[in-house]
Amino acid sequence: MRVWTNWAGTVRARPRTEVMVRDVRHAQDLCRTTGAAGGALKVVGSGHSFTAIAEATDVLVRVDRLSGLLSVERGSGRVWVGAGTPLHVLGPLLAGEGLALTNMGDIDRQTVAGAVSTGTHGTGAAYTGLAGQLTGVELVTADGEVRRYDRGDPEWGGVALSLGALGIVTALQIQCVPSFLLRAHEQPDALDSVLESLDETVDTTDHFEFYWFPHTDRVQTKTNTRVLDAGARDPLPTWRARLDDDLLSNTLFEGVNRLLTRAPRLTPAANQVAARALSARTYTDTSYDVFATRRTVRFRESEYSVPRASVPELLRQLHTWCDRHDARIPFPVEVRFAAADDLWLSTAYGRETGYVAVHQYHRRDHRAYFEAFWAMLRDHDARPHWGKMHDLDADELRSRYPRFDDFVQLRDTLDPRRVFSNPYLERVLG
Repeated sequence: MRVWTNWAGTVRARPRTEVMVRDVRHAQDLCRTTGAAGGALKVVGSGHSFTAIAEATDVLVRVDRLSGLLSVERGSGRVWVGAGTPLHVLGPLLAGEGLALTNMGDIDRQTVAGAVSTGTHGTGAAYTGLAGQLTGVELVTADGEVRRYDRGDPEWGGVALSLGALGIVTALQIQCVPSFLLRAHEQPDALDSVLESLDETVDTTDHFEFYWFPHTDRVQTKTNTRVLDAGARDPLPTWRARLDDDLLSNTLFEGVNRLLTRAPRLTPAANQVAARALSARTYTDTSYDVFATRRTVRFRESEYSVPRASVPELLRQLHTWCDRHDARIPFPVEVRFAAADDLWLSTAYGRETGYVAVHQYHRRDHRAYFEAFWAMLRDHDARPHWGKMHDLDADELRSRYPRFDDFVQLRDTLDPRRVFSNPYLERVLG
């Protein structure tokens, strides 16, 4: 069997075999036969997780053929979607029905099941992550049984965001909204200024995020406002989109990171130039085109959620650390926000949440930087994004998730023989 690697190159696996699931019945047969033989299954989507959550130690399962819109309830706006549908495909499919996802993350290469199962989120104080938009889950369990859950079921808080630990997700029902546009406004600002007015900005903006450039006091803010008038579409000119998003954000950024890998001492100066070279821009386009950003530069990432009120202090700690240590960080720090939800393993469970994500170019050593970041988080009741790098195990995580043991009990019920386990899940779930 060939070696499988994730997008970031942080995980390598050599499973015994690979199976492309043809349909739900095939998934049932696969679960029964693998379980009876004492084997293990792991579904792999796009491989965009930085952790080993999708590492297959025995049978690597793909659900690419379980794709597309399965049904549309026009009155309610609820749609059933195949688990293997990529998000960048789902957006246009929904638009064809006059619908849209309520919120999205800033990368759309993931499959919808993979994004939901790892707790992928976007930004916006009034909006939950992708799993919070679900109203139904179809799951094939270890014994080959097909189970359908909806939001009213007692187990809903566990199955809606399952880490791939409960079975093969074959379809998802999503509560969509009528199609809308986003008016995007991006502009440079100062870190202190943004932090001083952060609560007001987050509370009065549909979708707000910002990027802080380490070794500087500069940030780039992004404010997206929802627009229901379809005639208001005013996208960036093609030349500007290619210049900003392809040449500057990808091609040139890759070149700069290669240079700084050879000459890290230049990083602070390069960040100052990059932060001050960014100019303001405003445009209005379809929601899925504005939410997501094309990224080709490979990196390592660690992202944690903290109570929203902790974000300013955490950013100031990071700023101080960068000023006092020799680490050179060319990647901006990303900061986003989300509403509280009731999903047992959601990073936003029970609280208004801020997300802080640190990155390092894939050719650079990330360890000192990430470990310093993790040490800062000990005082902030922090929860790691399940698909991004962290060092926590089940003992630590149990104290941070009030319903952790409920999820473990549900896992014991649905997968007592651990057909869907792997080393990462054993570490974080016990």
